Amino acid sequence: MMTMNRYFDTVLAQLDQLRRSEWSKIEQAAAWLGEALANDHWLYAFGTGHSHALAEEIFFRAGGLVRGVPMLDSKLMLHENAIEATWQERKEGSAAQLLALYPIASGDVLIIASNSGRNAVPIEMALEARARGLKVIAIASVAHGRQWPSRHRSGKTLAEVADLAIDNCAVSGDACLELAGMPSRIGPTSTVTGALIVNAIIVQAIETALQRGAAPEIYISSNSDGDEHNEKLLWKYKSRIRHL
Repeated sequence: MMTMNRYFDTVLAQLDQLRRSEWSKIEQAAAWLGEALANDHWLYAFGTGHSHALAEEIFFRAGGLVRGVPMLDSKLMLHENAIEATWQERKEGSAAQLLALYPIASGDVLIIASNSGRNAVPIEMALEARARGLKVIAIASVAHGRQWPSRHRSGKTLAEVADLAIDNCAVSGDACLELAGMPSRIGPTSTVTGALIVNAIIVQAIETALQRGAAPEIYISSNSDGDEHNEKLLWKYKSRIRHL
């Protein structure tokens, strides 16, 4: 079998596992977010390394929430200094400073993505956010979390300190395929399943908010007919959303 077919089948199997084992948790996360949106609250998202892609997934997208804001720190991302970012995500002490850059409030919801769930910054972020009254939803690999110890002084993983932990169904180490001649597995999957989790939470939350009489603001594609619609929202929120 061609390796790309094996990869496709593996991703489908993980998505099927996600549907069978994690759907009730996704439904719970969506209920929290729907209630938050109906009560004038916000969604935030955070991740380090490649997991920051899921934070950006919620932001400034066609059909996405206007009140969806990523928490981004270039020191913890890959585009400026990937080597340094790998070390920074293991160090404690930066989560509170990053949170202070955003107007979070009790009642808001925070999604934190980390495939390993073991690095200090995502764990610290969850603890800091919960202390401030946010509902914290973790997206992580249960398989990886069981195999490797925490790098946080608490000894706990991200899944253990969140209000709710959703398994992204990735294997330990994320890459899923063995191929003769390669020193380790290839083909990571956590971004694929993670993006589905994030968007499933959001679409269900929008329905929940509508059922409670609130229509969450969304963006319309700027490459179709969304410019006028979006411009009003951008002027409304530019002073509050730091990444606009």
